[in-house]
Amino acid sequence: MKTARPIKSSHPSPIELAGLRARVAETDATLRAIRNGEVDAVMGTGNQKALVFTLDGDEHAYRVLIESMNEGALTLTADKTILYANQCFAKMVKCPLEQVIGSSFRRFLSAADRAALRPLVKRAGKSGAKIQVRLKAGDGSQMPVQISIRPLAKNGFNQVPIGLVVTDMTAARRSEELLRELTHRVVQVQEAERGHLAHELHDTVTQMLCAVLVRSQTLADKLPARNRAAKREAKKLHEIIRGTVEEVERISHNLRPSILDQLGLVASLHDTSTEFANRTGVLVKMVCVRLTVRLPADIELALYRILQETLHNVEQHARARHVTVHLTKSGNFVQLTINDDGKGFDLDHHPDKRKGKGGFGLFGMRERAAYVGGSLKVKSVRRVGTEIEIRIPLP
Repeated sequence: MKTARPIKSSHPSPIELAGLRARVAETDATLRAIRNGEVDAVMGTGNQKALVFTLDGDEHAYRVLIESMNEGALTLTADKTILYANQCFAKMVKCPLEQVIGSSFRRFLSAADRAALRPLVKRAGKSGAKIQVRLKAGDGSQMPVQISIRPLAKNGFNQVPIGLVVTDMTAARRSEELLRELTHRVVQVQEAERGHLAHELHDTVTQMLCAVLVRSQTLADKLPARNRAAKREAKKLHEIIRGTVEEVERISHNLRPSILDQLGLVASLHDTSTEFANRTGVLVKMVCVRLTVRLPADIELALYRILQETLHNVEQHARARHVTVHLTKSGNFVQLTINDDGKGFDLDHHPDKRKGKGGFGLFGMRERAAYVGGSLKVKSVRRVGTEIEIRIPLP
């Protein structure tokens, strides 16, 4: 008679369960000790040899500093696996730290941001690199961040690990938005004041000067012919008053051109360029697409002001002989490109980089373009010239 063999249970025995619980408790205690700074070194294996990571001395101080900082800190392998992350980064992505470490950093980025980050990681040298992206959290929310990238020492790894510092840019972005809103409000108030001043100059000051002009001519006509010296002085006075009237009209026109409101953008660009060429002697070539419908008033005004400021800069600084103005429309975008053959400048070291002399400068022009949802690019080469390109989407 054969004795039946006992069937082995698939469930762990009480002894095995107790052993598993002990190992989990030991692992948890080890992790807690590492985080609390109670461990001097950790030994692991890699590439079939033992690896020792010391945590005492200076390294321990650095680790405590990283854990207490208000920025995310990570160490990645070459394939973007997270070897280490501090608690701040775990809070940023709203995931438990144990789910972050060992996972791929790519999971927290969009496809576009991953593509933008990839070449920076490859090219990051001793000076490192920076990029601004949107970090995807575990709950689906997104956070604007700046990532600083720097390669680290090998420490036994075949490939150089990558160090990342992730900075929350939410407050900075909000401050930028508030500043932009304030700038836009200032521009609106400025345009309203310009319109009011232009109206006063045209309807009051110009009319009074015209009356003085007529009276001066009448006075000159009444002087006796034999009093040639008085007649010459009266004629000079008449010419001075006439020049003053023309200058006041020019200032009034630049403050708020009536032609922009009445005839639209193309006519005002031609008018401004012609006035600039006649006054300065700089040749201006206009190439403007025919617009079948009027652009929104704020877009027309932005493009007009940017051309106006660019021509002012050409007159004051560029020493150019030729200027070319192109206005084109492609799909749902309108583009204005202004080129000059002046002396150019170094964008990185230009003293007027953010604030113009006698105008609102490059910074103001960028804000003008941004106000209507557009962008402004500047290219300049010394002794070759400058190109300014404004691209604005149409509603």
